[in-house]
Amino acid sequence: MLAYETRVKIDDLRKKFENMKQLFNAEEQQEKLAAYEKIMSDPNTWSDQKKASEISRKVQRIKKISGEIKEIESKFEDIEIGLELSENDPEMVESVEQLVSEIEKKLKTFQLDMILNDPLDSNNAYLSIHPGAGGTESHDWAQMLLRMYLRWAEKNGYQTEIIEYQPGEEAGVKSVTVLVKGEYAYGNLKHERGVHRLVRISPFDASRRRHTSFASVNVIPEISDDVSVDIRPEDLRIDTFRASGHGGQYVNRTDSAVRITHLPTGIVVSCQSERSQHQNKARAMSVLRARLYQLELQKRREKLDEIQGELKDISWGNQIRSYVLHPYTMVKDHRTNVETGNFQAVLDGEIDNFIESELLHFANMHL
Repeated sequence: MLAYETRVKIDDLRKKFENMKQLFNAEEQQEKLAAYEKIMSDPNTWSDQKKASEISRKVQRIKKISGEIKEIESKFEDIEIGLELSENDPEMVESVEQLVSEIEKKLKTFQLDMILNDPLDSNNAYLSIHPGAGGTESHDWAQMLLRMYLRWAEKNGYQTEIIEYQPGEEAGVKSVTVLVKGEYAYGNLKHERGVHRLVRISPFDASRRRHTSFASVNVIPEISDDVSVDIRPEDLRIDTFRASGHGGQYVNRTDSAVRITHLPTGIVVSCQSERSQHQNKARAMSVLRARLYQLELQKRREKLDEIQGELKDISWGNQIRSYVLHPYTMVKDHRTNVETGNFQAVLDGEIDNFIESELLHFANMHL
């Protein structure tokens, strides 16, 4: 006999699914799909690559979510059959419970796909980390965060490329920018932006005192070439330098590193990952375009206090998440109140629970 709790869960999952289906409005989306496909069948559409790319993205999204709906509906049909059989066949109980577990996972994916609907969510992401005040302590904390995000990316099948790395004087990192490449990299990482606080017994303090360190994380989408961003050559100052220090595996130490300063905004970007000055300049320009595009979007939203991507005050009162190692172990997100005592797992890249909760939290804020 199937447990009462499992039956209640099935009903709850079905209600949740029906609500999300209404939000998607399959009939309306199919009408849009037919209209988009008609436009794409017109050869003239492809003369405007920007327009064609945007329509293609919309078509892919509708088809993807429609496919997820059909798959979940099929799972629910299998459960209905399993419920009938389980009345007389105890072995079917386990099969039904397995189906319930599968539906839970697919509903979570479906829900996140519904949330990640911004045109930029599917893009690659530039993730930058900057330590706050505190010298070696904060530099080491920035290095720990870098490792955490690289581990997370690896676990989720994303490719990463460290395009700018400035080591700390004694340990850790002074500044780092990583390109995270893969589907929905930006959508998944965008709410990681903010101040991250670490509390621990310092390995650099001979007196073994407790220290608090801060580092800011910024995430911006990589912008495709068909997005127009006006950058005048006279507004740029371009400097070259040698990549050096403790970068190790992260950089190619050559004389070809490039730093670009956008004079009107003061935005500074650099790249030292490529082997030629030309390649580094091209990559730095790509980052600059992304930052200027983000700036323009933020102006439109009247959020000028966020334009630089680096938080104004990397300190107390501004943190989005705390990582505590002493006198207890806990990682807590202050926006969603999601927390875990498994500090080491988090530093090893197990942050999906935080990311999913952030996405749901911010989606609910805008409903």
